[in-house]
Formats: sequence, C-alpha cells, structure tokens
Amino acid sequence: MGSVTSEELLEVAVGVARTAAETAYRMWGEGVAAVATKSTATDVVTAADRAVERQVTEELRRLRPEDAVLGEEYGEGRSATAGGVRWIVDPIDGTVNYLYGLPYHAVSLAAEVDGRVVAGVVRNIATGDEWTATLGGGAFRAGQRLRCSTETDLGQALVATGFGYDPARRTHQARVVAGLIPYVRDIRRMGAAAIDLCMAAEGRMDVYYEKGLAAWDMAAGALVGTEAGLRVTGLRGLPPGPDMVVAAPPALYDALHDRLADLDASGGP
Repeated sequence: MGSVTSEELLEVAVGVARTAAETAYRMWGEGVAAVATKSTATDVVTAADRAVERQVTEELRRLRPEDAVLGEEYGEGRSATAGGVRWIVDPIDGTVNYLYGLPYHAVSLAAEVDGRVVAGVVRNIATGDEWTATLGGGAFRAGQRLRCSTETDLGQALVATGFGYDPARRTHQARVVAGLIPYVRDIRRMGAAAIDLCMAAEGRMDVYYEKGLAAWDMAAGALVGTEAGLRVTGLRGLPPGPDMVVAAPPALYDALHDRLADLDASGGP
C-alpha cells in the first residue's frame, strides 16, 4: 500500500459511501424504476445504480487517481498495479428492495491490496446504518465494536441466506433450504448480501450462507464479518466466492458447513 494505511483507506471509503448513499436516497425519493435487466428478467438495474457507481468512481479517481476501481455496473477500468489499491463497489446492493422501497439496501465499498480486502464500509441507504472494518482493526457500527453471535447450537441459529435470479439455480437453492430448515431455528431472506453479512457480524443473525455472490456483493461485508469473529469461507476448504460463502461463528461453523456440504449447497447451476 506504500505509505497509505488501512485506516486512511477506510476514511476515504466512508466519505465516498456516505455521499453515494445520499444520492441514492434522493433519487429514490424522486421516483425510481427498472431501466434494464442483467442475468434474467427479474435481475434489474436502475438508473440510480448506474449514477451512483459513476459518482463513486469519479470521486475515487479524484481522491486517489492511481487506484483501480471494480464496479458491478461498469466493471473495471484498469487493473491494480502490484501493491496498489483496487476499490470494489456495489452502488446499490439490494436493488430489488430499493426498487420496491424496502429499507434493506446499501452502498458497499471496499479497498483491496494484492487481492486482500483491507478496509470496507457498508451503508444502508434507507436508514443510515453503517458498518465499517479494517483488516486487523476490528469491525464497528455506530462506534461500537462488533462481536458475532455466541450461539453454540445450530438448532437455535437464525440463518440468513439469499437466492439467485436464474430459475434453475433458485430451484436448487430451494432444495438446500428445504434440507436445512429442519436443523435450524429459522431462515431469513432479506435480499442484500452485504447487509446480511453485517447483521451476522453483530449477532442479529447467527449465520449466513449464499451461492452466487460476486466480489462487490461480499468484499466489504465479509471483512466486517471476519473482523467481528465470523469464519468466512467457501465449502470444503475453498475460499469464499461465487460457488459459496459461509459465514458463521466458530462454535456454529462446522455444523453449518457440514450440513451445507451434505446438501451440495455449492452445486447446481
């Protein structure tokens, strides 16, 4: 990172994410509608997604012109140099919630160096709730350090998850949920992976898992979760990624992991 610290990168991320969230909130108040679809007809993108990502990218390039930026809507303009910073942005995580006015959507922004996320912020656009973390520096919300759930029994765990937009993938994910739900307290599907990870980080959900996440869905939230004490991995020794993200306190991790592996949660389309 040269002379820049993870704390300094977090300061940049927080400032950029806050103004981006203000723009998204204002645009929702002015009226928002789907303007295009991505993977399927139900996977929508709004004008706000695109406008917010442009704003974030322009602000980052003004503040840190040598850095690379990877965004959900526009991809990556240039690759990060060795030891350089790459910003990973989801302008509106939970676009369908945003479209419908459900208060569970966020700007997610993370700083990555040599493939490792070192700072991140997730800011709920509707409520202003904000979660932050730096690598090795802990995770926080409203100035309070976060600790994940202390639950030790998977049967008493509240599980957060999400579903993809492809019908075949949803069918497989539904089978996984059907196989998991007898073994947990209950399951919640809120529709914004970054916030799900942050909710698990502060123990408002006990565990979280999902197949199909891209880097922008999880970069900041996974760091928040890890710094709050969650184990954040894939299945069967793999790192977290598109095939699977499992986030659980150490006491629940093995039981959740093994159940998901038995259900082939990372399989299917």
